[in-house]
Amino acid sequence: MLRLKAFRPTNDKIVKIQMHPTHPWLVTSDASDHVSVWNWEHRQVIYELKGGGVDERRLVGAKLEKLAEGESEPRGKPTEAIRGGSVKQVSFYDDDVRYWQLWRNRYAAAEAPSAVNTATSGFSIPAPSTKGRHFLVICCENKAIFLDLVTMRGRDVPKQDLDNKSLLCMEFLAKSAANEGPLVAFGGSDGVIRVLSMITWKLARRYTGGHKGSIACLMTFMASSGEALLVSGGSDGLLVLWSADHGHDSRELVPKLSLKAHEGGVTAVELSRVIGGAPQLITIGADKTLAIWDTISFKELRRIKPVSKLACHSVASWCHPRAPNLDILTCVKDSHIWAIEHPTYSALTRPLCELSSLVPPQLLASHKKLRVYSMVAHLLQPHIVATGTNIGIIVCEFDPRSLPPVAALPTPPGGREHAAVYVIERELKLLQFQLSNTMNPALGSNGSLSDMARIRGDTSDQLHVKQIKKHISTPVPHDSYSVLSVSSTGKYVGIVWPDIPYFSIYKVSDWSIVDSGSARLLAWDTCRDRFAILESAVAPRMPIIPKGSSRKAKEAAAAAAQAVAAAASAASAASVQVRILLDDGTSNILMRSVGNRSEPVISLHGGALLGVAYRTSRRISPGAATAISTIQSMPLSGLGSSAVSSFSSLDDGSRRSSAEATPLNFQLYSWESFQPIGDLLPHPEWTAWDQTVEYCAVAYQHYIVISSLRPQYRYLGDVAIPHATGAVWHRRQLFVVTPTTIECVFVDAGVAPIDIETKRRKEEMRLQEAQARAVAEHGELALITVDSQRSNAQERVTLRPPMLQVVRLASFQNAPSVTPFLTLPKQSKVENDDSAMPREVEERKVNEVAVGGGGVAVAVTRFPVEQKRPVGPLVVVGVRDGVLWLIDRYMCAHAISLGHPGIRCRCLAAYGDAVSAVKWASRLGREHHDDLAQFMLGMGYATEALHLPGISKRLEFDLAMQSNDLKRALQCLLTMSNSRDLGQETLGLDLNDIMNINAKKENVVDAVEGIVKFAKEFLDLIDAADATAQADIAREALKRLAATGSLKGALRGHELRGLALRLANHGELTRLSNLVNNMISVGSGREAAFAAAVLGDNTLMEKAWKETGMLAEAVLHAQAHGRPTLRSLVQEWNKELQKEMEPTPSTKTDAATAFLASLEEPKFTSLADAVKKPPIEILPPGMASLNGPNPGQGKPPSAAHGAKQQPAKQLLLEGPNATAQNASAQSEPVASTTSEAGAPPKSDSDVPTTSQSGTPSPAESGIKPTESGPTPLESDTSVPPESNTQESAESNEKATDNQSHISLSAGVDNPTAALESLPSASNSSPSTIDNASHPPKNQSSDVDSAPSMIDFS
Repeated sequence: MLRLKAFRPTNDKIVKIQMHPTHPWLVTSDASDHVSVWNWEHRQVIYELKGGGVDERRLVGAKLEKLAEGESEPRGKPTEAIRGGSVKQVSFYDDDVRYWQLWRNRYAAAEAPSAVNTATSGFSIPAPSTKGRHFLVICCENKAIFLDLVTMRGRDVPKQDLDNKSLLCMEFLAKSAANEGPLVAFGGSDGVIRVLSMITWKLARRYTGGHKGSIACLMTFMASSGEALLVSGGSDGLLVLWSADHGHDSRELVPKLSLKAHEGGVTAVELSRVIGGAPQLITIGADKTLAIWDTISFKELRRIKPVSKLACHSVASWCHPRAPNLDILTCVKDSHIWAIEHPTYSALTRPLCELSSLVPPQLLASHKKLRVYSMVAHLLQPHIVATGTNIGIIVCEFDPRSLPPVAALPTPPGGREHAAVYVIERELKLLQFQLSNTMNPALGSNGSLSDMARIRGDTSDQLHVKQIKKHISTPVPHDSYSVLSVSSTGKYVGIVWPDIPYFSIYKVSDWSIVDSGSARLLAWDTCRDRFAILESAVAPRMPIIPKGSSRKAKEAAAAAAQAVAAAASAASAASVQVRILLDDGTSNILMRSVGNRSEPVISLHGGALLGVAYRTSRRISPGAATAISTIQSMPLSGLGSSAVSSFSSLDDGSRRSSAEATPLNFQLYSWESFQPIGDLLPHPEWTAWDQTVEYCAVAYQHYIVISSLRPQYRYLGDVAIPHATGAVWHRRQLFVVTPTTIECVFVDAGVAPIDIETKRRKEEMRLQEAQARAVAEHGELALITVDSQRSNAQERVTLRPPMLQVVRLASFQNAPSVTPFLTLPKQSKVENDDSAMPREVEERKVNEVAVGGGGVAVAVTRFPVEQKRPVGPLVVVGVRDGVLWLIDRYMCAHAISLGHPGIRCRCLAAYGDAVSAVKWASRLGREHHDDLAQFMLGMGYATEALHLPGISKRLEFDLAMQSNDLKRALQCLLTMSNSRDLGQETLGLDLNDIMNINAKKENVVDAVEGIVKFAKEFLDLIDAADATAQADIAREALKRLAATGSLKGALRGHELRGLALRLANHGELTRLSNLVNNMISVGSGREAAFAAAVLGDNTLMEKAWKETGMLAEAVLHAQAHGRPTLRSLVQEWNKELQKEMEPTPSTKTDAATAFLASLEEPKFTSLADAVKKPPIEILPPGMASLNGPNPGQGKPPSAAHGAKQQPAKQLLLEGPNATAQNASAQSEPVASTTSEAGAPPKSDSDVPTTSQSGTPSPAESGIKPTESGPTPLESDTSVPPESNTQESAESNEKATDNQSHISLSAGVDNPTAALESLPSASNSSPSTIDNASHPPKNQSSDVDSAPSMIDFS
């Protein structure tokens, strides 16, 4: 039944072991006296030291510390240099250890009927003594080592300070004087107990006269009378009781009682808590016996020998709901953990676990057998047991999901007393519990604020509970492990014993049995009194297989194999049956078999849907099937090694790697049709359904899935709460219990599109039903209506995401009083001071409550300090009387306070009472109102959250927007942006006022900056006002945005465009026109053009492009709209491009040199210089050249221009010596094929084009080519020269006569070679690049990229 949780191999055997109650720490000491602290949860070693000898690291650290304090030469031998000797005991000590030690003693004493405090309640937390530090205390033979695990500083107390006697054991005392601080008692080799103060490090008192030999063990406990006692066991076999209440008495104390316990000495002593009785003492001795003692009469109750021929070395009190009859664990030097049944029945000892089956086989050597040398059970988590063996440390886990056999009954309306039914042994009992102080109101009520002001529910003190246990006359048939559950109406209680298997249904009114039978699983319906059971035949018990190869062993093995086969067949033959309980108390079968799957059923989950989990084939084995499906009444000794190992193999499957896929073996079925709902899901640990069938929680090992069920199933999210054991819904609150914490999950589904659609459909259906009723009553005339004038105001429904918020209510850990890395100021006189803590720390220690106006207590923290979680597995009852009720394994009720305003307000809002939540917020500090308002907004209470007095303006705006209170949202925006006076007509603010702000208008600067900061909020407000027809609010926001948009760089581009659209939508044409002019003046051309386009003014749009320097956009706009200014815009644009293409001189010259250089005529040293910077002419598609006549005045193109071009003729780089008019006429058709954007030219029918290959050669035209004249190729990308360039061309003609003609040959197969064969200087112009990348439509796109040939002949 145990599975391996953690394992750490060691080289030597572990002889001492101890666990920390709240942290996952384990301290061990081996046979070589090496001490180590191990984190068993993260598998990390925290600290190691050599306890028996001299630890060199600690010695060096102590010397360095003394040198740092100024001590150059040590006076004597440091205590760290003293050899410790044999390690006798290891333990932790801090505030958590102290608290839970006191808790264990007090709760064990409160169980007695004659206890002084009959009301089981929490007690006040003792004052912090260790100041947030965690001590590791090692009791060695020659000294005691106190090591602080936070600062890693230690203090060694040699035995010379303790009367020079060897130290053999130790125990921490709960009560002490204020000036003594924590006290630790050491048992000496001379039979004297010496008490050491951890503040003064001096001997406080002695306990003498009790033992004649050495002392072996010490333990403190509390009697039922409330007296603190110290018990000691010695080597003389005596058990001696001492009084531990004398805190101020420093004299030598004598024993109260001495009795003979064991022959040969007492080895260990343990305290056992008994349900409904006084605590008991358990002792083990060298005589191989275990004795149980009564703490009232101190008489021996029972003496047994757990394991024959072997002496016990460890004992632990144990109480686990999965094994109700076992309450003592012990270990001997073998490989088992032994469990002893309840002493009132018998003294049978059964092996709880065979540890060899849990350890990986490769770690066990063939010649090495596993032996246990020490064992300890976790104080707060009883399902965790740690053992020290000869191969390492083994941490086991025993069924952590088992819950106590108790079920809460519904409380009548208005009732203050609550009840729960539970099973103990063979009795059915009733637990009645309530708060002893009835000042807490019900969660749903408003309560009286004046009365509640005096409640200190937000402190860390637990609430007092008064409870009574009553016997029910109806007996139960079995005393094994049972599971209790209650029907949806609370009229019936179902009990199932999975180990038998058997079930019974009891009627709560008279506790009569209405149904019973054979079943091992039971699940209830959430909506009706229906339940499902898993019927199964009783599987045969597996016989014990004796060791050896004899005939009896073989027969037993054969019988075991048959039992395995029979169990597997019985498990596979089990079927899920559904029954219903009628009003007369009879049970009827609704469905004999749910589902038609052949796999065995392993679990049932009740709720609004029936969940059935099936066993997958890859995880089943005959041994596992037997061990799980036919768990017999704790068959700890009956299961063979194969069955035990099957448990470990099965549980190892739960720790599979994340890469391995989770099996899908969980199916949901309808309670009405018994048909499957949805697909297969992973098998959950448990499911929890809301009573109103609105929410569902499905728990897995590391998280909980929260889903919404209405109007349809919708996944809300995952909550990272690992290892949860159970939960209960309370409206939109899910209270979850884990082995170490108690969490509260606040859930809201939000608003999804399906919710809005469902609401609309419901309204339509409601209207149709009303019309149908009217027609049925009054006929067709009832449908005649008179439409009145309707307002344009509409309800603005916004989507809201789902919300999941987790708040931790309780845990085991104690909040440290001082942060570990902070040190307290040194105090010179400790003896004269009543407390070791400074006064200012003491004042703000516990309450964390301030007093507000009118005497109302105001909490200054957002959430309360985590309360103390009850120990062990818990059953969640629910929220009643404003507190969360829990029941532990000892059938005691515990109340977790929900009175802190931060929790109470959230609970009220989740319950649906938002008005009371706002009232309760007066007790919460105003600095936490924003957080509370965010929570209420997530819950859908934006309107109510607006009434919180402490919310910020930013959050107030969001809440006002969510609640459609746009007037308040506008006021919040004006306050946040400080813009109440901006944009008003009375101010007369124009561009000049805003651009030239003097000292008198400094507030305008702040207003503009505020509007810029909240521009998005202003736009959202305008949209919301438009959606709800609140034009006055939108107009107020538009005024301020329009004034701010006039500043350069104030608003971003998308904000300006959005502003323009909204101004046009509201008809603010004058503001829009002013906005355009202002944006033009500040250079926001694109935004100004967009606003002008919204305004519909082409002239203003052209002005926006032109005056902001965006001439290309202005040209395109003028051409698209046929503007008469197109020609002037193109000329201006080309001039700007020409200026950009002219190189700027990079060398610095003086004025005289620049003037002389300007008088010189331009000289061309090469042909490349002549064509480096030709004039630029870029035209939009379809536009004629700027310097030539209109296209109608030129020579009409030849007919061959539209046909296939002839690329065979040569193209000369030197153009003909023609007039400027001819040159422009030739370049005009070619220039028309270019565009600014590189788009292809128009078709031949629209614009006449000419081919470069069609240009006549100089020989054909009879014109002598010149070097300076423009070529036909250059006319593609350059403007023809002015008329005065012809003279310079004629003057240079003689110089070029002797030069060879340079011609460029285009390939026959390359019709676009003219565009590709320009020199490098011409190729640098942007229009040439565009034309090369976008060939004309009438040319082939297959362009040859080979270099062109240059002819020098």
